[in-house]
Amino acid sequence: MNIHEHQAKQILKKYGANVPEGVFAFNVSDLLQKTKELKTDKYVLKAQIHAGGRGKAGGVKIVDNLENLEKEANILLGKNLITHQTGPLGREVKRLYVEEVSNISKEFYLSCLVDRASSKIAFISSDQGGMNIEEVAQNTPEKILTTKVDFNQEISEVDCKKIIKVFELDDNSGSEAISLIKAIYKLFIENDANLVEINPLILTKENKVVCLDAKMTFDENALFKHPEIQELRDYNEEEATEIEASKHDLAYIKLDGSIGCMVNGAGLAMATMDIIKLYGEEPANFLDVGGGASKEKVSAAFKIILSDKNVKGILINIFGGIMRCDVLAQGVVDAAKEIQINVPLVVRLAGTNFEEGKKILENSGLEIISANDLSDAAKKIVEAIKFK
Repeated sequence: MNIHEHQAKQILKKYGANVPEGVFAFNVSDLLQKTKELKTDKYVLKAQIHAGGRGKAGGVKIVDNLENLEKEANILLGKNLITHQTGPLGREVKRLYVEEVSNISKEFYLSCLVDRASSKIAFISSDQGGMNIEEVAQNTPEKILTTKVDFNQEISEVDCKKIIKVFELDDNSGSEAISLIKAIYKLFIENDANLVEINPLILTKENKVVCLDAKMTFDENALFKHPEIQELRDYNEEEATEIEASKHDLAYIKLDGSIGCMVNGAGLAMATMDIIKLYGEEPANFLDVGGGASKEKVSAAFKIILSDKNVKGILINIFGGIMRCDVLAQGVVDAAKEIQINVPLVVRLAGTNFEEGKKILENSGLEIISANDLSDAAKKIVEAIKFK
């Protein structure tokens, strides 16, 4: 789950990190009223959307008085902001954030995330922070330092010094940076975060280490333990179909292709998407139905897939382990009879009771194309949509 910058900064502040003073609002009138509380003669106006690259897209403005702030805020609020992370459709700006201007001396990059390969927590640091960090990673990767630390109650002083070494700070600002690393680590552990990213982290001309921007994501599976984090969720920033899928315990991500996928297991879903691409088409979604496939769940999955107007065909790929293939097949038949499926449907079953499942599909009276294996399934669905 993602949260907004202003929310992330409040969490950082709670853990003792230095962040600029700021206010947010859903309309310009409230924003101006709240901004009067800030002790500054220059303001930074920021669009609040769940995407990076706002600065390059015109979503960050520096203004020198309230009159210009009102003018820029009226332009920005309701604007469709298109960045390299939003896709071509962009995101509508529905909330704004204003903070005090900082006197920047240097910009750095700092992030903390789960490294699943090593089962450790990785800190990534660089002295090249700012809007072009992606270019730094691509063109000069030696300027980016990765430090992997063990999962403990707190991070060691030794690891903190390794992480900030690339910043080349003096003793005073170095101590502040170490305190920030400890705060981020504690925040990360206590709140089941997946990512904490500060870009840029700055050293001010007053020699203070300040989080000028902040991005955080949290493990949705752990949100039941953190109701205060769950309350920060902004459904306006999420796909309506993804929200609907979560209500039915379906893992769904919308993509831009033409073949809808219904699969059990994340790894199998990824393999299914890959082989669709191998045969020359693009998947329309990632959809993992998990370990259960009742008629209601399959029906919900069908509705979500078919709500995408780009879908020209559906591929169901099920490996029966915990979930029996005959149960899934019956769920598919029942759901398909209730929903008008007007696109080709290919089903591949393997594993527990797959022969019984195939018989259920064959005797259903529905136009279901059966496949022997994953390669056969991908080939058949790609061929089938050519005639649609």
